[in-house]
Amino acid sequence: MEKSKKLFAEAQEIIPGGVNSPVRAARSVGGEPVFVDHGRGARLFDVDGKSYLDFVSSWGPLICGHAAPWVLHAVEEAAKKGTSFGAPTEAETTLARLIRKHYPAMEMVRLVNSGTEAGMSAIRLARGFTGRDKIVKFQGCYHGHADSLLVSAGSGVATLGIPGCPGIPAALAELTLTVPYNDADALEKTFKKHGDSIAAVIVEPVAGNMGVVPPQPEFLPAIDRLCKEYGALFICDEVITGFRLSLGGASAYYDLKPDLTMLGKIIGGGLPLAAFGGRREVMEKLAPVGGVYQAGTLSGNPLAVAAGIAAVEYLAGSSVYARLRQSSRQWADGLLALAREHGVPACGNRVESMSTLFFTEGPVTDYDSALKSDTAMYGAFWRGMLERGVWLAPSQFEASFVSAGMIPDDIETALDAAAATFKALKK
Repeated sequence: MEKSKKLFAEAQEIIPGGVNSPVRAARSVGGEPVFVDHGRGARLFDVDGKSYLDFVSSWGPLICGHAAPWVLHAVEEAAKKGTSFGAPTEAETTLARLIRKHYPAMEMVRLVNSGTEAGMSAIRLARGFTGRDKIVKFQGCYHGHADSLLVSAGSGVATLGIPGCPGIPAALAELTLTVPYNDADALEKTFKKHGDSIAAVIVEPVAGNMGVVPPQPEFLPAIDRLCKEYGALFICDEVITGFRLSLGGASAYYDLKPDLTMLGKIIGGGLPLAAFGGRREVMEKLAPVGGVYQAGTLSGNPLAVAAGIAAVEYLAGSSVYARLRQSSRQWADGLLALAREHGVPACGNRVESMSTLFFTEGPVTDYDSALKSDTAMYGAFWRGMLERGVWLAPSQFEASFVSAGMIPDDIETALDAAAATFKALKK
């Protein structure tokens, strides 16, 4: 990794921490970032020529695998016409219609550039629609790095152990009420105390930023019921689960009809793209129809939209979900079995093609139980797997993703690496 080390040293001279997103620095797992040269199918290739089976999938977007030919072709054809116009294109409407087809609760859709944009815009819209100021979020859920949403957040905030973020005014943080994930009773108490001032409840329907934590059967229905009862909006953050759990994401998987839905990652086919949408009467509060302002120079960028259309059409026209489910089951069950075989305290959570092996006896059902994980053990496991050619998220508190580029032999190769790593850890 000599070239990676050199590039990292150069990057630290001009980029804070040498990375443009904190978790990539790999500090929490006792490592340094590996600089990537290219990806192909299920594998990444670093600048030193080593290849890795990739279970990060660019943190979720690459459900089709790296450099999927149909996505590349769509981007190339779009690029020939120009990279950005700052004006509407037909393709934007095409993608919006595709989204609405699979997410019927999204009666109207606005395209943006990132999940963070989608989250901050959905919150502003909910406040503008209801005339209320407070929002409810769940401990360990991450909805982007907008000020209102970093309170008790997961993802890199959990990874780096940041208890609070300087730069967020206390007055703004006070407008964000936090409740334990999967705790319907605590949510009901919060509504009884603050119901008249709550604009929205925002939730990851399957938590993916404290590691994968599935919802308890009563949890999501309770959110829907309480929002309706108190006149708040139900915001479903499907930036990770959208088009991953199924064509209709978690909304179809759990039969949800949220007021607003956030999408990202997969809908951009690996390029920067996200969206939020929902009930027509709510969305029509957005400018230029209504008074809630939201804008973006590169929103609906033609390259990202072309990649998104290609990815979604592929998912809609193939049997990929059955293959993803099988690969994910093989991977998650195999990892847990190996951990137990080698006497490593562990438990596993999986929902379709998302999974996490937690280094704790578990069960993991919320943020507090996720934080009981042995992060030092995870760091040693991460380093061992990287050495053996398997690319995992450099954090215990992230999801593992399989992609359509993987075949059963790839999973077996990764499990062989895990067996060797566990064996080395127990010496």
